[in-house]
Amino acid sequence: MHTTHLIKCLFEAVTLLVDGLDICTSNWCPFNTLVISKVWVSWFRFVWTMSLLLVFADSESTHPDEVTTLRAIRQSFIDPNSRLRNWRRGDPCVSNWTGVLCFNKTLDDGYLHLRELQLLNLNLSGTLSPEIRRLSYMQILDVMWNNIGGSIPKEIGQLTSLKFLLLNGNNLTGSLPEEIGNLPNLNRIQIDQNHISGPIPVSFSKLNNTKHFHMNNNSLSGQIPPELSRLPNVVHLLLDNNNLSGYLPPELSKPPYLIILQFDNNHFEGSIPSSYGNMLQLAKLSFRNCNLQGPIPDLSRIPHLTYIDLSDNNLNGSIPPVNLSHDITTIDLSRNQLTGTIPPIFSGLPNLQRLSLSNNSLNGTVPSTIWQNKTFNSTKKLTVDVKNNWLSGVSGSLDLPPNVTLSLQGNPACSNASLAQFCESSTTLVSHLQSIPSNSTDKCPPESCPNNFEYAPGSPTPCFCAAPLLVGFRLKSPGFSYFETYFYPFEVYLTSGLEINHFQLDLTYEWQKGPRLGMYLKLFPVYTVPGSNVFNRSEVLRIRSLFTQWEIPYNKFYGPYELLNFTLSDPYKNYFPTTSPSSGISKDAVAGIVVGAIVGAVLVSAFVSAYILRSHRKRYDAVSGRRRGEQTCGFTNHVSVYIPDTRSKHLCAVSRASLKIEGVKSFTFEEMKHATNNFDVGSEVGHGGYGKVYKGVLTDGTAVAIKRAQEGSLQGEHEFLTEIELLSRLHHRNLVSLLGFCDEEGDQMLVYEFMSNGTLRDHLSGKYKESLSFAMRLRIALHSAKGILYLHTEANPPIFHRDIKATNILLDSKLVAKVADFGLSRLAPVVDISGIAPGHVSTVVKGTPGYLDPEYFLTHNLTDKSDVYSLGVVFLELLTGMHPITHGKNIVREVNIAYQSGKIYSVVDANMGSYPSECVEKFATLALNCCWEDTDGRPSMAEVVREIENIWQMMLDLDPRTIDSVDITEPVSSQCSSLTKNMFLVSSDISGNDLSSGVIPTISPR
Repeated sequence: MHTTHLIKCLFEAVTLLVDGLDICTSNWCPFNTLVISKVWVSWFRFVWTMSLLLVFADSESTHPDEVTTLRAIRQSFIDPNSRLRNWRRGDPCVSNWTGVLCFNKTLDDGYLHLRELQLLNLNLSGTLSPEIRRLSYMQILDVMWNNIGGSIPKEIGQLTSLKFLLLNGNNLTGSLPEEIGNLPNLNRIQIDQNHISGPIPVSFSKLNNTKHFHMNNNSLSGQIPPELSRLPNVVHLLLDNNNLSGYLPPELSKPPYLIILQFDNNHFEGSIPSSYGNMLQLAKLSFRNCNLQGPIPDLSRIPHLTYIDLSDNNLNGSIPPVNLSHDITTIDLSRNQLTGTIPPIFSGLPNLQRLSLSNNSLNGTVPSTIWQNKTFNSTKKLTVDVKNNWLSGVSGSLDLPPNVTLSLQGNPACSNASLAQFCESSTTLVSHLQSIPSNSTDKCPPESCPNNFEYAPGSPTPCFCAAPLLVGFRLKSPGFSYFETYFYPFEVYLTSGLEINHFQLDLTYEWQKGPRLGMYLKLFPVYTVPGSNVFNRSEVLRIRSLFTQWEIPYNKFYGPYELLNFTLSDPYKNYFPTTSPSSGISKDAVAGIVVGAIVGAVLVSAFVSAYILRSHRKRYDAVSGRRRGEQTCGFTNHVSVYIPDTRSKHLCAVSRASLKIEGVKSFTFEEMKHATNNFDVGSEVGHGGYGKVYKGVLTDGTAVAIKRAQEGSLQGEHEFLTEIELLSRLHHRNLVSLLGFCDEEGDQMLVYEFMSNGTLRDHLSGKYKESLSFAMRLRIALHSAKGILYLHTEANPPIFHRDIKATNILLDSKLVAKVADFGLSRLAPVVDISGIAPGHVSTVVKGTPGYLDPEYFLTHNLTDKSDVYSLGVVFLELLTGMHPITHGKNIVREVNIAYQSGKIYSVVDANMGSYPSECVEKFATLALNCCWEDTDGRPSMAEVVREIENIWQMMLDLDPRTIDSVDITEPVSSQCSSLTKNMFLVSSDISGNDLSSGVIPTISPR
């Protein structure tokens, strides 16, 4: 019998046991032997299944053909460091063979199957076995950075499930098999840095799903097949450092998504096709040292071109006087036969880092406008290299900014004494490992960390010793020449893609031949509790898979990346043992285990029987007590139970089976079905992790929003009951009202008032035609703050919302903002026996990335200031229209950088129209103070409300016509306060008490 089948039987037996217990879950249970007999039958079936499971415990779970194939692959490898020694015994999937990753469940044939073969950088040699064809379910073949030789087996063309073919960094020889063109699901082929020769197979034009062709640094020869232009999804075509010849196919301009063409160091004939100027997605064009002739094509129609390298060719004629993309960082036209003057097109390029026109026959002068009118900071550089031409001087000012380098050597201009400083010979800088230094560990005791541990340089916890993950990483075709300019944005991009904090990354880098940018990454865990100085196993696997499966989002400036190594130091090696346990146990041991299991099962069965009788007696007594009129939990007309709670000795909670709450209607499933036209897709107005939201119409004509949880949703029973319990007590004009709920037929539904104008995020994302003016945005900010203020100060007990975000702020027909979704909310701490209320609630971190309070994330201490931080992020969204995290950029950091550099208006949402700059600046100041990392530096919600009111009054004073008709119930001050860090205008009459209908909250004092 197969193990997986036994497991199914086991679950069936346990289910029968549960069914037996369920007989006594109603309010009445008969005292007869039926229940006991069902329980005993279930238990004996359970014991029998366990016996079979133990007897056949040594059965293989991986398909036998794949086990045989893996052993054949191992036989073809030479493994000098015994990295595959645990492949000798056990089951590949169950025993965690090195580099073998399987699907997490059996397929239709009842077996586990291999999904990935990850053998990165294990110092393996030998060859790839043709038997690999039998791994028919494999999606990733990764043998990068080994010493594997021989040719690529043509049998790889039979792996129709393969998505990633990663063979780079080996000693492979021979030609590329035509059969690879038969892989329908292939996304990425990497054969670079081998010794593969011969032509590029025409069959590769059939790879319709392949995006990445990395075939550089080989000995490929012949013509580039024009048929590759049929590739509909190709993004990167890297063919540099080969022996390719013939003409450049003009048809290569046809693929619609092509971003990088990198053909350096080949032997082409003819000129660069003019059609290459029509590639609208192209970011990098690199044809260095390719023996090309003719003119430079017109590249002005490529809107986001970042990098042009046409150096070391035989290009002639003048430089086309056409405008280039403002994204461009690098232009290298050196060592050609160009003539004429330097046109003004190189002026006004804000991101230009390097302009190299050396070793041509250019004449005239160098326009100083190339570097004038540019803003340079400590990391922004510009090199203008025009050596060895016929240039006579520099037009305009000779006052170069500090970060600009001009090289004029070998030009007639050097006879001018005023230009002598630009004619001195310069040396090429040799790139060594570089990083942005961190002083956070300067005061830590030297050599105090254990072996393989070191101080985490960016950690908020001082002198935190942790074991880093060591990662070798490389950008294969970056779109810039100086990394310093992009160092910080790249760290944000990488940590966002890895879903870790910025301070967890320590990065050093060096430029390599290519040019390619090599990096050495150290990833540190976050300090949460003592002993948390290492990543857990699941986190290590998660981070590694993000690298190996290319799940870090693509960015045109950084280009394609690759993992060079992923080193596990001693603290992590026990996560991935290289020896497996014995593949079987003795029959005597099995017999002993079976007998012991049966005896244990008999004892447990007797205990369960006694427990059922005892539970039944208690239930019977409880029901009898209620029938005698005993009061339970202070509720009336429904069954209630006591459950333990940390806030008091007992908390009276409502039983789901008979949930009734005053002021909240309980709807039937049929009523919900009728209201939504059987949950018609046309009624759907939103969705999230919990499920879907439908617009419904009740029988009395009331429009409602119905939030229906789906099976397996992120909102569980606890969140469902929490939201009902809390919203039934809250009544404020800026909180969404709960009208009722439905808890029938396995469905959980909440019924709210319908908000016809959707979410704030919808408006900021342009879903609605009419954009929000600054006055409308300020009003939304005020309404949202008032709703949260009510939760913090007037709800009894106070409530921390815990999930404030733009999608949880809804707008009604008059654009009045209301805060919604209380599924994650928590009651604020209460006064203890000494009369002191703790300042926080200790709880598991929940919420939405981008909105989470950093201190709450680190300490698990939830406070009212956690809501202030989240609302501050919403304010920044109102100001900029951006998402909290997008393309690796964090909105708080981006706005803060603009604010500190005096460019706050550069990030203001262009859709906002005209606005009073003074008030926008004060609103930005308020938002950033709300997002202060230190909770003590943030304002209270009362101070937030008062400051928004002051900004509103300031707008009135400036021009009353700029204000919409808005109902502000509280008086506002006559002038806008000067809000700076830790200096807030505090008013004693602040109130969030805008009751929606005059209904007093039904919350008893604590």
